[in-house]
Amino acid sequence: MTDMMPSTFTTLDYIESGTSNYDYDTEPTEVTGMCQRQWVRSFRSQYEPPLFWIIFILGAFGNLLVVWIYTTVRNRLKTMTDVYLLNLAVADLLFLCMLPFWAADAIKGWDFGTGFCKVVSAIYKVNFFSSMFLLTCISVDRYIAIVQVTKAHNLKNKRLFYSKLACLGVWVLATLLALPEFIFAQVKPDTSGLSFCTLVYWNNTHNRTKILVLVLQICMGFCLPLLVMFFCYSVIIRTLLQAKSFEKHKALRVIFAVVFVFVLSQLPYNSLLIVEAAQAANATMTDCSTVMAYDVGRQVAKSLAYTHACLNPFLYVFIGVRFRQDLLRIIRACVGGLGKGGLTKVQAVPKRPSVMSDTDTTPALSI
Repeated sequence: MTDMMPSTFTTLDYIESGTSNYDYDTEPTEVTGMCQRQWVRSFRSQYEPPLFWIIFILGAFGNLLVVWIYTTVRNRLKTMTDVYLLNLAVADLLFLCMLPFWAADAIKGWDFGTGFCKVVSAIYKVNFFSSMFLLTCISVDRYIAIVQVTKAHNLKNKRLFYSKLACLGVWVLATLLALPEFIFAQVKPDTSGLSFCTLVYWNNTHNRTKILVLVLQICMGFCLPLLVMFFCYSVIIRTLLQAKSFEKHKALRVIFAVVFVFVLSQLPYNSLLIVEAAQAANATMTDCSTVMAYDVGRQVAKSLAYTHACLNPFLYVFIGVRFRQDLLRIIRACVGGLGKGGLTKVQAVPKRPSVMSDTDTTPALSI
């Protein structure tokens, strides 16, 4: 077979990085030669749609509120982290817009055509990578603001420009890393007559293409951000512990929440991607019950990873004292306006330390 020919559907070929769709009825077993995986499809059709809609509703509410406050109420972005948080909310919103299509796909298969399958898969992956990179940028910015105070002060006038440049780089890199989704996404039928949007890799020696795509996703979408976050936040913790600030425990609480939620939501999913890459290199998963257990585990892990899009606003913004004060200020202004017979215009937030101020006693992580 040449490198450019489509692969046949072997174990896990329908388990792709964005949609987790499967070739349910064509897996070999030692006894019958077929692995009947109708139960897995039934589980997916009952489990994914309601969960995806919950993530969509909560995430859309939270991220739209973040975008509204940043673009309407604050009037201007004050720090690098403000810029990253706004871009993070936009990235999550774009990803959330894809979830209704995956929910429909889980119930009745893919009815939206191959072109839209490619677009939706690519958009999902663009925003997956951009979200991870933006979280990494936030950790680097907080590291500079807290640990490299002199450097942060010297770059004060240019940091906002650098943040916008960094965001542009994030979106460009995320788009490049999403090209495999656009290239390999296809609509393929299964034996039940339903069609699914999935990745079909080129069939080459030792599945090199599939392994390369998976390794790229694992390294760039999880390992690299995790290493950078771990380094930055560990140094930040050490710096805050040495600081004589009665509020440092609040900053530490936010740090632990950031790292904990990131690892909790992403580690199971990426661990199973490693299993999938190993399976592609050397097929060892031949028992039908093992394959089905992997399928179900991967669906659950993928859904857990998706929850990050709806948790981001609450984790990185709403637990922050200043953002919460701004939100309460807006609510009081709206309620007061309604009480007087009409909405009053919400005044811009006064010039003071921003959502993650660089000048606080616990600079930054008190949000």
